[in-house]
Amino acid sequence: MRDIAEQEDLYLMSDVSPRRTGLPFVVWISPRGNARHDVRVKVSAGPKEKPGEFASVTVRPMVEVVEGEVSGSDLRLLERCVDLNRDALVKFWDGDIEYTEDVLPLLKRLGEVKE
Repeated sequence: MRDIAEQEDLYLMSDVSPRRTGLPFVVWISPRGNARHDVRVKVSAGPKEKPGEFASVTVRPMVEVVEGEVSGSDLRLLERCVDLNRDALVKFWDGDIEYTEDVLPLLKRLGEVKE
């Protein structure tokens, strides 16, 4: 049953490539859909991972791995990326931004913004 729910979640998700994020892995973003939890993203080593090979990470109030594994260094990078993009990720999750094509240009790449 869990595998089916995870596959349905992945169907709603859009992969955001390392070229766009500046991260060494793929970030998957989505609208809320039928989720009963707050804003999350998934991360994977590449775009063709299978269910069970993803890590699920909260976006607020702080970045925290809730399922799967992310190395400490990758988690710190993801935290910086989420901090830069939290507003756009939340608006996409909440449906204030309806389409992936509209949220992608709003996402800031690590290294583009002076911190």
